[in-house]
Amino acid sequence: MAGSTVFRKVFALILAVFVDISVFHLLGLVVNHKVFGHLARLWVSAALRCLALTAVTLLSLRDVRPFVFRVIFTHSLLPVVLETGTRVLYHEETQCGMLADLRCWLMCAGASLAGALFWEITIPETEDAAAGKEKRQEARALFVRVLHLYRPDSLLLLGGLVFLTLAVICEMFIPFYTGRVIDILGSQYQHTEFISALLFMGLYSLGSSVSAGCRGGLLLCAISAFACRVKAKLFGALTKQEIGFFEAIKTGEITYRLSNDTNLMGRTVGLNVNVLLRTFIKTMGMISLMMNLSWKLTFIVLMETPITGLIQNIYDTHYQRLSLAVQDSMALSNEVAKEVVSSIDTVRSFNTEKQEAQRYDDCLMDTHALRTRRDTVRAVYLLARRLTGLVMQVLMLYYGRLFIRSGQITTGNLVSFILYQSELGDNIRTLTYIFGDMLNSVGAAGKVFEYLDRKPQVSTEGKLKPDQLTGDISFRGVNFAYPAYPNKRVLQDFSLELKAGQMTALVGLSGEGKSTCVSLLERYYEQQDGEILLDNEPLKSYDHHFLHKKIAVVSQQPVLFSGSIRDNIAYGVAECSLDEIQEAARKANAHDFINQLEKGYDTEVGESGGQLAQSERQRIAIARALVRQPQVLILDEITSSLDPESDNKIQQALASCPNQTLLVITHRLKTIEKAHQIVLIGGGHVQERGTHQELMEEKGIYYKLREKLFTEGNSPQ
Repeated sequence: MAGSTVFRKVFALILAVFVDISVFHLLGLVVNHKVFGHLARLWVSAALRCLALTAVTLLSLRDVRPFVFRVIFTHSLLPVVLETGTRVLYHEETQCGMLADLRCWLMCAGASLAGALFWEITIPETEDAAAGKEKRQEARALFVRVLHLYRPDSLLLLGGLVFLTLAVICEMFIPFYTGRVIDILGSQYQHTEFISALLFMGLYSLGSSVSAGCRGGLLLCAISAFACRVKAKLFGALTKQEIGFFEAIKTGEITYRLSNDTNLMGRTVGLNVNVLLRTFIKTMGMISLMMNLSWKLTFIVLMETPITGLIQNIYDTHYQRLSLAVQDSMALSNEVAKEVVSSIDTVRSFNTEKQEAQRYDDCLMDTHALRTRRDTVRAVYLLARRLTGLVMQVLMLYYGRLFIRSGQITTGNLVSFILYQSELGDNIRTLTYIFGDMLNSVGAAGKVFEYLDRKPQVSTEGKLKPDQLTGDISFRGVNFAYPAYPNKRVLQDFSLELKAGQMTALVGLSGEGKSTCVSLLERYYEQQDGEILLDNEPLKSYDHHFLHKKIAVVSQQPVLFSGSIRDNIAYGVAECSLDEIQEAARKANAHDFINQLEKGYDTEVGESGGQLAQSERQRIAIARALVRQPQVLILDEITSSLDPESDNKIQQALASCPNQTLLVITHRLKTIEKAHQIVLIGGGHVQERGTHQELMEEKGIYYKLREKLFTEGNSPQ
């Protein structure tokens, strides 16, 4: 079936070519016999050719695509349109309008086929057209948004545009005066005209160079300012996202978008529009000057445009897709490298250096393969583009020789025309290329705007900031599942009361929901059902900064930032005095060891606090929480890295704040026994509640799990 279809198409093509050449030859004989007026004969012959080819195509093929009709229509009308335009505008006649020449037929057939292919790719049919239209609209909208972000740099862009225009005007006249010098040297030499031509050529060269340098400097300044501004906006938007966002998106991808895509985005206006305007203005000026030199050669040169556009369109489609794949692959490689480097101690302890190196190498090889495919596409594109340019140069030189012999153009004008043509070809290719590059830049902008536009799923728009806060907390019928696992409920119909001035201890086996309660109190996530109240008001109604000043958390693995101990304790607290810092450090039993350091509170902690021991980092983290004077303090397994003496001192310091709500998660029995309320969590809900003595007397789940839950002695578990 497929073979018969191919045979029918080949037969239809051969028959159409035979019929068209025959009709073309016969109509050429009729034209020469002058039965009708010249232009009338041409249009009648074009109509007859179109009808004959359409009839042959419809009879030989059952299903004819619109593309075929476009080829027939263009092929039939091209010679007559060329002849009519030449006679009306220039009062001349072309050989294609007068003779049934096979060369003319081949030239028209090739031009019509290239034009139809260009139409087919740039304006696709049906679903492809709809998809392409939607894509163009999206790219246009993104471009407008990028342009809007450039508003603070409008003066720099305007200055760049002025110098761009001056540079283009100066560049356009250099080839003209080059040809003028050659004509002066080739004919009767006149010294005054020669010096004048050289002077103007030098002035235009100087003006072009100065203007191009000023243009480049202004635009680079605009791009740099734009990149800094967008990076700051993107970073600010990322820091406002909920914790679940960072669990779903790889860190390496985020940093790649932050560093690379913002720079690529800046090129959309700063470089691409600059190149587009410069090339467009220069192209229009060159075409007008070339038309004055020789309109016939200009039309021959412009035949390259649809062919170049066709090649460029095919190239853009494949290159853009592969470029996006390379960007995603590089982001994945960055994520793997960051993950291994940040966890090098774990990698070393499990002796997985080779496995991780192999994993990174696999990612790099994937990126290499994609880059190879992308670069191969580009190499084929460059080859096709240069072959096209070479063919057009050969045609131009051939006809240029004929025109010089017939006296239609001088040698100097031909040299000027060749110089214009060499630049015009580059400009046309640049115009077609720049649209594809702008699509890549706009694609990067789409990723950036996707993050900028994203609304956090956990709202931070609360306004409540009461002057007095008691610290009563209530969980009422809370149901929660992590965004990454929406079908796995961690808390189910969970209800709990935390009284102000009391210490509540959460206990239970690992994975039963203790740390989840802490995450919900900190509003890292939003519960699916139920509500969490602070002083009988929903947590989401409180001001974001106020809430996190009144609720402080100290985790088992605290994170310190590069900087001094003073900076880490005062982190997030504006205008925190040294006395307040030292008082908080005393309560956390950190003041003594800090004073023993050479620089005291100005000692650098290193990256992630790497210069300090685990217990020292823990005590600084406690001081950081206490300096905020929180109404609710949450301690999540902090005693696991503290010695008994530090633990006792911290407990005494916390006992000195009788109005503070204290929530503790620990495995130390000695700490648990001091709690006003012990809550045993299992299966996502509260299983038992009471003091240590009450729960032991009940001999329920708490009594049975005692040995699994706690460490009897003072040594950390």
